[in-house]
Amino acid sequence: MKRPHSFLKHLLFLGTAALAAYGLEAAALFPQAPGMCSYTHREQFKKDLPATLDAIKTLGIRDMEFSNLFGKTAAELRQMLDARGMVCTSFGVGYDDLMKKTEEVAKNAKTLGAKFVRVAWVPHQPPFTLETARKTAAEFNRVGKLLREQHGLTFCYHNHGYEFAQSGEGTLFDVLMAETNPQDVSIELDILWAHFPGANPAALLEKYPTRIKLLHLKDLKAGVKGDLSGKTDAENDVALGTGQLDLHAILKAAKKAGVQHYYIEDESSRTATQVPQTLRYLKGLTE
Repeated sequence: MKRPHSFLKHLLFLGTAALAAYGLEAAALFPQAPGMCSYTHREQFKKDLPATLDAIKTLGIRDMEFSNLFGKTAAELRQMLDARGMVCTSFGVGYDDLMKKTEEVAKNAKTLGAKFVRVAWVPHQPPFTLETARKTAAEFNRVGKLLREQHGLTFCYHNHGYEFAQSGEGTLFDVLMAETNPQDVSIELDILWAHFPGANPAALLEKYPTRIKLLHLKDLKAGVKGDLSGKTDAENDVALGTGQLDLHAILKAAKKAGVQHYYIEDESSRTATQVPQTLRYLKGLTE
């Protein structure tokens, strides 16, 4: 039976329960379990790493991104993950370690089982400039090539906001993308730190679909105004779906772009309540 357009709109407004009642199941937009960035539970990991892994596993999360070994060796951490049926897919490090201790970083990443090595901040004296962007691009090309050719690892840069300063007809982020080799430098798109300086995360995913391999899932408190500083109060991180970002559009674009791993990162002190709320939000999203 052909149903009028207004009828279908009414069902969509009512939600998935109404759709199911009429035999019109909506497809889930985000059917998979997300990963977790270790920074979300940094304080808990410092106190009791095994118990924190257990708590994360209880949430149904198996995929981890570690940017700190929390006093353990990579081998010890890998053993804890293996024992719980969990994996580490991305290993984050500081800029200096990436540049000066590349072999050690690669060894730790491979021991953890990670396929990606990520850096999330470029040391610079604000503001981030065109000169700095070009110098950074050259350094990324060098280390990214080494990680790929000698270790089989993919290097990702995690944006932090300051890269979206205007430059010519685009931004300094566009400069980084234009001056880095696609085979050696990929992106972990932090959607909050794209939105904060005024960029559109969904549009970035559409513009650079083959470059963005990883995604940080986070939302920004309503009313908070952004800038190019790359900094905001950690308490401005809120549960997905309760803040400013258009997550439906972002996740739809990410799915189309083929993003490989999604990690929840919540820097606030309210993760005990906000992470479960975020998971419920993701589960309830439909196409």
